[in-house]
Amino acid sequence: MYTAHPQPADGGNDYNRQVIAEFRAAEGVVGGDFAGRTLLLLTTRGRRSGESRTTPLVYLEDGGRVIVFALNGGAPTDPAWFRNLADGPEVTVELGPDTFAAHAVPLDAAEHEAVWTRQIAIEPLFAEFRARTTRVVPLVELRRAA
Repeated sequence: MYTAHPQPADGGNDYNRQVIAEFRAAEGVVGGDFAGRTLLLLTTRGRRSGESRTTPLVYLEDGGRVIVFALNGGAPTDPAWFRNLADGPEVTVELGPDTFAAHAVPLDAAEHEAVWTRQIAIEPLFAEFRARTTRVVPLVELRRAA
């Protein structure tokens, strides 16, 4: 059975901790680099530590689905939050004032280009991040738990 993750105060670095605090204080509305963007908080369980880890992520709403991109700023490796999913796809999602349990499901490779096209049309900066890496960037649907 799924147990909701506690609300951790980490976020990995000072910048993320500030974004997380602002997100929670303003029910999902943030300024700065994320102003006007669709932002959620994703909490995973660390694959080695077992500790809850929260990451702010831009997401795409796609026909009722919530999709996140394991870009890692275009780095050559997948982000830690994505690697954590290998050991535990049960996550907590904070979307505006709503917090819910979800199951993270990687998208089928056949969907990648269509989803990327929609995201880049909304957020052109994603094309730059994607161009920085030679790896196939995983796309993940966050399915609300029943």
